[in-house]
Amino acid sequence: MARGERQLPEVGAGAPEFRLTRLDGGEISLAEIAAQGPALLAFFKISCPVCQLTFPFLERVHQAGALRVYGISQNDARDTRDFAARYQTTLPMLLDSEKSGYPASNAYGISSVPTIFLIKRDGSIAQIMAGWRKQDMAALDPIAGVSVIRPDDNVPEWKAG
Repeated sequence: MARGERQLPEVGAGAPEFRLTRLDGGEISLAEIAAQGPALLAFFKISCPVCQLTFPFLERVHQAGALRVYGISQNDARDTRDFAARYQTTLPMLLDSEKSGYPASNAYGISSVPTIFLIKRDGSIAQIMAGWRKQDMAALDPIAGVSVIRPDDNVPEWKAG
């Protein structure tokens, strides 16, 4: 995890630019992601229990196809692959590891995970979700084109990241 007390950017501000390695090969920048339309950027660490709770719901959004989701892992490629397999996650993963100095996590002021940013096509931040809030996930329904939280999902209302 990024070290020290950090401040998250504000809703409405431009999202900090980055260029990260894709787990499946190559690199991608925020500008390239935003140019394709709104996207969720989900910063996480594989050992984080709240991340483990959150990712199946992010996968649900990803599978619906209306809103792109990118996991930004603070772990290495091997551990990130293991996490994706264990939690049956097929959404694209980007690497922001300790070895690289956490460039994106530091630029975004990440001090706890999961922290999720909804980025608009113009590159501005539309929403920030820190930790798990059932209400925040459900609020994605109209953008995601899917019920992110379903009636039979037994999940807490809130969990700190």
